[in-house]
Amino acid sequence: MGEQELELQELNGTVTAVLYSNAENGYTVLKLQDSDDRQQTVVGCFPFLAPGEKVLASGVWVTHPSYGLQFKAEFANRIPPSTSDDIFQYLSHGVIKGIGPVLASAIVETFHERTLDVLEAHPDKLAQIQGISLKRAQEFCEQYRQQSALRRIVDYVCSFGVRPVIGIRLYRFYGSEALDMLRNDPYLLAATHIGGTFPEADRLALELGFAADSLERIRAAIHFELVHNLNNGHCFIPEQDLIAAACRLISVEEESAMSALENLSENGRIIRETLKGIRACYLPELYEAETYLAERLKTMNRMPVACTKHADLLIRNLEESSGITYAPAQREAFELALGNRVLIITGGPGTGKTQCIRAILDLYDRLGYKTILTAPTGRAAKRMSQLSGREAATVHRLLGARREDGSDLVQFSKNEDDPLNCDAVILDECSMVDLLLLAALLKAVPPDARLILVGDCDQLPPVGPGNVFRGMIESGIFPTVRFTEIFRQSEGSLIVKNAHLINDGKIPDFSDNKADFFRLKRLEAASAVETVTELCAVRLPERLHISPEEIQVLSPTRRGELGTIWLNKQLQQVLNPPAKEKAEQQYGDVIFREGDRIMQIRNNYDLLWQSADQTLSGVGIYNGDIGYIRTIDPENESLILDFDGKITLYSFSNLNELEHAWAVTVHKAQGSEFKAVILALSPSSKMLLTRSVLYTGVTRARDLLILVGDDAVARRMIETRSRDSRFTFFKTRLRMK
Repeated sequence: MGEQELELQELNGTVTAVLYSNAENGYTVLKLQDSDDRQQTVVGCFPFLAPGEKVLASGVWVTHPSYGLQFKAEFANRIPPSTSDDIFQYLSHGVIKGIGPVLASAIVETFHERTLDVLEAHPDKLAQIQGISLKRAQEFCEQYRQQSALRRIVDYVCSFGVRPVIGIRLYRFYGSEALDMLRNDPYLLAATHIGGTFPEADRLALELGFAADSLERIRAAIHFELVHNLNNGHCFIPEQDLIAAACRLISVEEESAMSALENLSENGRIIRETLKGIRACYLPELYEAETYLAERLKTMNRMPVACTKHADLLIRNLEESSGITYAPAQREAFELALGNRVLIITGGPGTGKTQCIRAILDLYDRLGYKTILTAPTGRAAKRMSQLSGREAATVHRLLGARREDGSDLVQFSKNEDDPLNCDAVILDECSMVDLLLLAALLKAVPPDARLILVGDCDQLPPVGPGNVFRGMIESGIFPTVRFTEIFRQSEGSLIVKNAHLINDGKIPDFSDNKADFFRLKRLEAASAVETVTELCAVRLPERLHISPEEIQVLSPTRRGELGTIWLNKQLQQVLNPPAKEKAEQQYGDVIFREGDRIMQIRNNYDLLWQSADQTLSGVGIYNGDIGYIRTIDPENESLILDFDGKITLYSFSNLNELEHAWAVTVHKAQGSEFKAVILALSPSSKMLLTRSVLYTGVTRARDLLILVGDDAVARRMIETRSRDSRFTFFKTRLRMK
C-alpha cells in the first residue's frame, strides 16, 4: 500500500527531555513543550539535541501502534539555549561527556550567558573553575566544537530541504571541513558514500548561486547519469545517449554537455572508447574490470593443459565407485573438466548440475587437485555445501572483502599479489555474478588454475553491471555443456516440469493442482493477501506440517498491494504480532520486533559474526542474507541478529540495511532455495512481469510451489520474453583476437 502524501505542519517549542538518541544517525525521540505548554512527543533526526534547546520542526502527526500520537519531523531548525537556566538544562543532561549537573552548575554560575562562547574557544578560562584541569577543559571544548560543527552542517543542509542524515554523513567523512567543502562543491552531496540525490545537490548548488550551465553542474549531471545506469546493469553508456540524458536532466545545450564530457575524460573520471561504431563512456573501474576480465579469461582458455592420461578410465572408475551411470552430457562435462582450464555448465532445475559438480570434485580429488567451491550469496554457498558435502564460501568471504577506511570502495585481500591456494575453482549460481565480482575473483585465481562456472543462464541476470555468464556462453569460445534432460528423480515434480514449460514459453495447466505445484486463483488483491497470510500462518503449518520458517513468500515487485512492503506488514501481524515480552524498535515507518525475519539489503564488510556454537567467526554480512532478530536492546541501541547461524551484534544506526523478509522480491531470492514458496502475482510494472522473473520465482521452490493471484498475470509473464539489453562490450572483447 503506498504512503499517502501529507502536508507538512509546524511545531515549535523547548526540548524538556530526550527519551532516546542515536549518535550514529541522529535519530531521536524527545519531549517538546509547545507554545501552549503541552508536552508533545517528537521523533526525527536531531543529532546531539538536548533539553533547553528550542526547536521549530516541520513534519506530520502520526499514530504509533505502541506509543500513540507523535510528531514525525522531516526537518527542524534549532535555536541554541541563550539564558542561564536553559544553558544549565542543556549541559546538565550530559551533552558533553564528563559534564553533569554539578559541574554544569559551576560553569554556568561562572560564565552565565557567555558559557557556550567559552566552550567554543576558551579552554584556558574553563580551566579556572575548580576541579577542571587544563587537559579536561581542552577535551570539553573539543567535544563542544565537534558537536557544533556537526550541528552547523546538519542545520545547513536542512535549511535547503536536505535530509539531516546527509549532513551527518558529510561530517563523518570530512569532519570540520565538511561545510566548506560542500559550499565549494555542492555536488559532493550526491556522492555514493554520502547518499544524497542529484536533485538535492542540484537544488543546493543553484541556491548557492552556481550557474545553470556551470561546468561543475554539467559534469555532475553526466557523472550522475553514468552511475545511475549501473543500477540498470549497464557497463557503459553510448556517448550520444549520455549527452542526451544529461541535457534532459538539467536542460542545457548539447555543446556545453560535450565540453563537460571532454573535461571529465581529460581528468580520467570517464573513459571513452569506440567499438563497433559506438563511442562508449565508462566509469574507470567498469572499464578496467571489463577489459581485464575478457583478457584474463581468454588467456586461461588458451593455456594448454597437461594431458590427463587415462581420462576415460578415471571416469569409468568413478562410475563404479559411485554406483552411478552418468548421462552422456555429464560424461562430456567430465572430459572437458579434465582437459580444459575453463568450463561452463548450464541447465535448468532437475537436470543434474549438482551431481555433475560432485563428480568433478571426485575426479579432481583423484588427481590430487585442491578445489575451492564458491557462490555469490550466503544461502547459495550453504546449499552448495550441503549438496556437495564440501565447504563452500561466498565470493566476498573467500576474497577477504573489506571496506576502505572512510570510503564505500570495497577492497579484497586476495588478488594477484596474494592469490588463492588452489588448483581449481568451481563457482555456482553464475547467472547472479556481475562483472566487477567475477573480475575480482579472477584476480585471485592462480594463473595455472582451472575455472568451472555453473549456473542457469535462463534465470534473471545479475543486479550489478554486465551479464558475464550469458556473455561467455554466447561468445562461443569456451567449452560449454548445456544439460536439458530431466533426471529420473525429478520427473514426478510439477515444479521442475512446469519450470521447463515456462522457460520454453509454454503455459502449464494451472488447474492441475496436485503433487508439488498448486494455483490458488484470486482476482482481488485483498483476497490474495488474505490467502497468502492464511497459508503462512495456518494452512501449511497445520495441514502439511510446514513451519512458517520454511515458507518464503515471493513477489515480482516491492510496491503495490501484492508487493513485498505491504505483504511484510501483513505477515508481521499474523506471524510475529506485538507482545509485552517482545522488545521492538521503530526505524522510520518500519517496526522491527524480536522474532522478526529480516534480510540484509547491502553488503556490510565490517560486521563481525560468530557461529552459534562459538567455534567459527568471521567478518561480513552480505546483501540477500536472511536471518531473524534474536534480541533488541534499546539501552545499548543494539540488536542481536542470527543469519543462518551467524550471530552478529547490530547497531541501531545500521537499521537502514535491514528489511523484513517474510516476503522478498524474486530478484532478492535468486540463488536461494526454500522448502515451500508462495508466489504472489498481480498486475504491476511491465518490466517485472517477464518470463525470466516467473521462471526464477518458480525454481526457488524445492518441495512446494503455490501461485496466488490471477492466472492472466502468469500467462502474460510467460508470453513476455525479457529484453535485458545491457550496454556492455564484454562479449565483443571475448571474441577479439
